[in-house]
Amino acid sequence: MRGRIKDKVAIIGVGCTKFGELWEKDMEDLLVEASYEAFEDAGIEPRDVDAIWCGIFYYFTGLAGVSAAEPLKLYGKPVTRVENFCASGMDAFRNACFAVASGAYDIVMACGVEKLMDQGSRGLPGLTEFGHPFYGQISAPGMFALAATRCFHEYGWTKEDLALVAVKNHYNGAAHPKAHFRRQVTVDEVLKAPMIAWPLGRYDCCAMSDGAAAVIITRPEIAKQYRDDYVLVKGNGLAVETVYPFFKPSFDFLGFPATRKAAEEAYKEAGIENPRKEIDFAEVHDCFTITELLNYQDLGFCERGQGASLIREGITSIEGELPVNPSGGLKCFGHPIGATGCRMIYEVTKQLQGRADGRQVEDPEIGLAHNLGGPASVASVTILGRR
Repeated sequence: MRGRIKDKVAIIGVGCTKFGELWEKDMEDLLVEASYEAFEDAGIEPRDVDAIWCGIFYYFTGLAGVSAAEPLKLYGKPVTRVENFCASGMDAFRNACFAVASGAYDIVMACGVEKLMDQGSRGLPGLTEFGHPFYGQISAPGMFALAATRCFHEYGWTKEDLALVAVKNHYNGAAHPKAHFRRQVTVDEVLKAPMIAWPLGRYDCCAMSDGAAAVIITRPEIAKQYRDDYVLVKGNGLAVETVYPFFKPSFDFLGFPATRKAAEEAYKEAGIENPRKEIDFAEVHDCFTITELLNYQDLGFCERGQGASLIREGITSIEGELPVNPSGGLKCFGHPIGATGCRMIYEVTKQLQGRADGRQVEDPEIGLAHNLGGPASVASVTILGRR
C-alpha cells in the first residue's frame, strides 16, 4: 500500500471558464481565464506557483508543458502535460496532489483545457489510432449503446430510465451560469429526439465543447494563510484497464471495472466503508445517460441491477438523498476532454464551501468526483471534504 495523502493536500482556489462553443477564444485564452480566476480565488500571484500539471488529450490542443507555460508566461518552472483519455484533467490533479503531499513543492496548479469545436467535427476527432488493428474503430455513442442494450436485456431498464437522467441533469444545469446548455428538457422531448446510436438519442449523449478549469493546491498548514474554508483531499484512485474491452471474454457490458477499482482505492484512502451513506453528493462522468446509471453501481451507491431505481425514486436528484451531478454534469457542460476532470474538482470544491449559487446541495461534508475515459479503459475517483 502506498503512502496515504488523506488530509495532506488542501485546495485554496478554483477557476473555470464558461463551457460551450467559444469561437472567439483560443486554447491560450481559455487557460489564462481559468488560471487567473483560480489565482484570484486563492489570493496568490501567478509567480507563487511552484509547478503546474496540465491535462490535455488531443494533439491539436497541446503537446507539452509549454502548452500551459507559454500563455501564462510562467517560464523556468516545471510544467507537465498529462494525457490519460477523459481522466486527463483529474489525473493532472492527482499528480499535483502527490507533489504537494511529498513536500516537493509548496503551491502548485492543476489545470485542464481542450478546444474541440475548432476541429469542425460532429463527434470526437482523432481516435482512429486507438482502435482495434483489424476491426476498426467504434464510435463513442456506439460503445455505450452496447452497454445500454445489455442493461435493457439483463436488468429490464428502459429508454425512459435513461431519459430521467437527462431530465435531472438538464434541470440542474439550467441553474449553472457556466454550463454549455442551460435549458430544461422533458422526458417526452428526450424520447422524441433524433437517434444517435440506438437506444441513445441526442439528449442521451453529451456534446462537444470548449473549456478550461484550474485548481490551486497546497498543504493545510500553508492553506491557513490564504483562507479558512479550504477543502481537503481525502483520497483519490486511478485504474487503467484494456483499451480493447470488447474483445475481452469477461467484459459483460454491465459496468466498468476501471471505475470499481479506482473507487475502491479512493474509498480505502479516505476511510469510506459505505459510499451510499458517507458520500453527500457526486459529480460523475455522464458522457451518456447509461453511463451515469452504471456509475451508481460501480461507485457502490447501489447493488448491480439497481442503478435505474435510484433515478426513478429521485434519490440522485439535487433534493434527494444522494445528489448526483448537481452542476448538470457533462450533459450540460459538454466534454472538452482535458478540462472535464478539473471542472469537476471546481464543482465539488464550490459545493463544499457553500458557494454553488443556485445549485447548492444541503450542507455537504464529503463530495466525490469521477471520470471514465476511453472505451471504459481509464477511471479516476477523487474524494474531497471540508477541513
